[in-house]
Amino acid sequence: MNKPQITIKDIARALNVSPSTVSRALKDNPDISQETRDLIHAYAREHNYKPNVLAVNLRASRSNTIGVIVPQLVHHFFSCVLSGIEKAAGKAGYNILVAQSNESYEQEVKIVHSFLAARVCGVIASLAKDTSQYDHYQELLNNNIPIVFYDRICTGLKTERVVVDDYAGSFAAVEYMIQTGCKRILFYGAAPHMEITKNRRNGYLDAMKKYKIPVDDSMIMLCDTRERAIAITPDILEGPGHPDGFFAINDETASGILYACKLVGKRVPDEVSICGFTDGAIAQSTDPKLTTVEQHGEEVGKSAFSILIDKLEGNDERSSNKIVRTNLVVRGTTK
Repeated sequence: MNKPQITIKDIARALNVSPSTVSRALKDNPDISQETRDLIHAYAREHNYKPNVLAVNLRASRSNTIGVIVPQLVHHFFSCVLSGIEKAAGKAGYNILVAQSNESYEQEVKIVHSFLAARVCGVIASLAKDTSQYDHYQELLNNNIPIVFYDRICTGLKTERVVVDDYAGSFAAVEYMIQTGCKRILFYGAAPHMEITKNRRNGYLDAMKKYKIPVDDSMIMLCDTRERAIAITPDILEGPGHPDGFFAINDETASGILYACKLVGKRVPDEVSICGFTDGAIAQSTDPKLTTVEQHGEEVGKSAFSILIDKLEGNDERSSNKIVRTNLVVRGTTK
């Protein structure tokens, strides 16, 4: 009786390496050490390994291109994520096709359809703010195109994801503000259906709860742009029960709060403390410089690409999600 053909996964199990390592070694990828490549090639020859022609042909029918969806290219975090993806893709020999949704669900749908037409082999995506339906992403999955979501993830589909630890970052920021004297901190958040909003709001709420500081509905507001922060914050600062601190969902919003404080003559951080979330260029260009939560966008991009490549090259036996840790960067807008 003929022995069944061994597969990449069989070789991986026998040599205690990942299937993606075996796949790359068989292609003589220089990222794999020469010693490991020699070992894998020798084992493959000894056990008469033959590539799966059908799988190879299926892969060959698609481009060696990965589609990347970015909500806003001008946003520091997203540009850092893209940089991480580009570096990892270039090293692995993949091309990337980048498209910007401009925070539009309709544009996002068009992008996905263009990716299908371009026969991309995989997609890395972050959702637009107003995306709450996911049929277009399901269409990718129906065509056996794997997806890795980053930052703004889709919990309604069974896909891999890479996120920063939004909850821990928010908790640490708000706790620091409380410990340095703030007693009434407002949270400026984004659309409530988004996972990052939920997680950052929960971190804020739990920090306030830990220190027994009451929170009412007026202390949590929808405000995630610099322009809106400038528009609404002056009245809040001059109204009854005005805050002595703001925790903003991003640095752009935090910079708007800082500008509004200057408009009404509030001294930062003596009278009002401000903390953002991202640690982009804007955080170091304000006066005073912003205290903020660093997101490590480039690491997010590299991790998303690594997970997608493992899916493409056969290591799809388990779900590969990753949480990237954040850290608080204390500067001049807090005490």
